[in-house]
Amino acid sequence: MTQRLARGDRLGYAVGSLGTGGFSTVPGLLLLYYLTDTLGVGAAAAGAIVLAPKIVDVVLNPVLGALSDRTALRRGSRSRWLLAGGVALPLAFAATFAAPSALTGAGAAAWVAVAFAGCVVAFAAFQVSYLVLPAEITDDPVERTDLMSWRIVALTLAILASGVGAPLLAKAGAGGRHGYLVMGLVVGAVLGAAMLACWWTTRALPAWSPPQLEATIAERWAAIRENRAFAVLLAAFVLQALATGTMLAAIAYVTTHVLGNDGLTSVLFVAFIGPAVVVMPLWRSLARRAGKRAGFTLASAVFVLACVALAAAAVLPVALVLVAVGVAGVGYAGMQLFPLAMLPDTLAADGARSGRQRAGVFTGVWTAGETAGFALGPGLVGLVLGATGFVSSGRGAAVAQPGSARAGIVLVFAVLPGLLAAASLPLIRRYRLEPPPERPADAGAVDLTGAGPTPAAARREDLTS
Repeated sequence: MTQRLARGDRLGYAVGSLGTGGFSTVPGLLLLYYLTDTLGVGAAAAGAIVLAPKIVDVVLNPVLGALSDRTALRRGSRSRWLLAGGVALPLAFAATFAAPSALTGAGAAAWVAVAFAGCVVAFAAFQVSYLVLPAEITDDPVERTDLMSWRIVALTLAILASGVGAPLLAKAGAGGRHGYLVMGLVVGAVLGAAMLACWWTTRALPAWSPPQLEATIAERWAAIRENRAFAVLLAAFVLQALATGTMLAAIAYVTTHVLGNDGLTSVLFVAFIGPAVVVMPLWRSLARRAGKRAGFTLASAVFVLACVALAAAAVLPVALVLVAVGVAGVGYAGMQLFPLAMLPDTLAADGARSGRQRAGVFTGVWTAGETAGFALGPGLVGLVLGATGFVSSGRGAAVAQPGSARAGIVLVFAVLPGLLAAASLPLIRRYRLEPPPERPADAGAVDLTGAGPTPAAARREDLTS
């Protein structure tokens, strides 16, 4: 039976993305730059520091998913995992940007690596269970798309606020180490407040699905291998996470060393993220009329075309760079909405077919892939900059860069993201998902195969809610 959600339930779920969006944004935007230009860590080493803690997290996430499933079966709720993440993340986040002034070089690098490892583990504890909720609190794919659109709007607002506010906080706090300390404390507190608010408002939401049997470890991994729709969706999403993670990590470098104005960092960031607020209703409408897969394909193609234009960023006027970044942002909005709206469909279909509780393992693997993609982005930027002769600074000020480093910045800002997003397009075309067997074919749901919804679904999609 379809579980319709109240407006407060949707808002309660979405507010969690104010925390997840902030955490996904700030380290990717500032951590590498903090290491190279404030702590004086070499670019290649800084890239490895950003990447290494998340490699551990990639292995840990599926384990956390299995534990979340076990908690859901035994206690009827995953809320304790939301609570644990909401408490631990702000503390670890603040510590990441609080390297003591007595530590330099390897000592400062080690401090950041340990603190950031704590961040990614705490984030995974929250995120793995958070992603399962849409599949468990409603059995209606249309309702899930609507719920996810609320989440993406909150995510967009979080990315905008943190992407603009975090650099400003760092500068307002007197810059240098002290500025990043102030930023870490303030942003960490905001992340914790949003995640705890989500825990509080969703802890009592009922699950529509009947009690399921716990799957064995072998059954969990077999499910991932056998779920073709999940596998191709995850592969496309990871490639795109790597593309956007690389572009975001390069923004501070392109504004400072290519456009020659570090004050444009926040402007460029808003140009990339801001369009999502405006175009989200359009992407939702396209999902209703043409199907989620078609929308996902179009959004990815828009992003690729924008990257082609941005490959000429070194010679384009700043105004045209901003326009091209805005077009990339239009594609990015759809690249966030569609896979996250399709994921709960794959989880519900698996549960309906198997009768087993293993959604947490799927979201654990998904979060591991997302973590790997966003972690590899800054890591890739650091490695390319190191290979192209980028000169690091420990003075918190820009240093003149050789032409090879400037070319490397454009490479990681536009060329590589475009190639990665283009590589995801064949995978999206392979996505197919049959509706759960117990759901009538004419029940009015969005067509999960991508061919488009039934007329009933079009009537039921409420674009104003």
